[in-house]
Amino acid sequence: MMAESVNTAKRKDQPVKSKSLKTQPNSVDACLFLKQKLEGQKLEDCQTLHKLYSTLTKQPAVMWGSIIGFGQYHYRYASGREGDWPLTGFAARKNDITLYFMNGFGDYQDILPKLGKHKTGKSCLYIKRLSEVDLAVLTELITDSIVKMKERYPK
Repeated sequence: MMAESVNTAKRKDQPVKSKSLKTQPNSVDACLFLKQKLEGQKLEDCQTLHKLYSTLTKQPAVMWGSIIGFGQYHYRYASGREGDWPLTGFAARKNDITLYFMNGFGDYQDILPKLGKHKTGKSCLYIKRLSEVDLAVLTELITDSIVKMKERYPK
């Protein structure tokens, strides 16, 4: 007797099952987290970023895994997947400090060259240290990103 073939691929008409995101807000104190995980210049840079983001967002820092997030928005994709994510924030990684620009960089092609030494991904800005970037330009980028995200995802 021949075994029956079973197609396990998802069909387009099947509902999307919502999986919980691995990265969730938690109650870890962001300042304490920075002091425990970092030292030297990277600690100073992240403390400066913490103050900057707090001032610009007027929101307290909330740890989302190892991301220090400020504000929050709820997204829903056409596929049905939805979730919550920080409006903006940063994370100290092994090689870089990652700053999150959830609206991406399409609107910033004219100003990014003025920022200084950096790399970008889809929605991540990577810097080694704050001394290598123009803080006024960075502030402008963060401020504009916050405004655009609030317009795109009103409460």
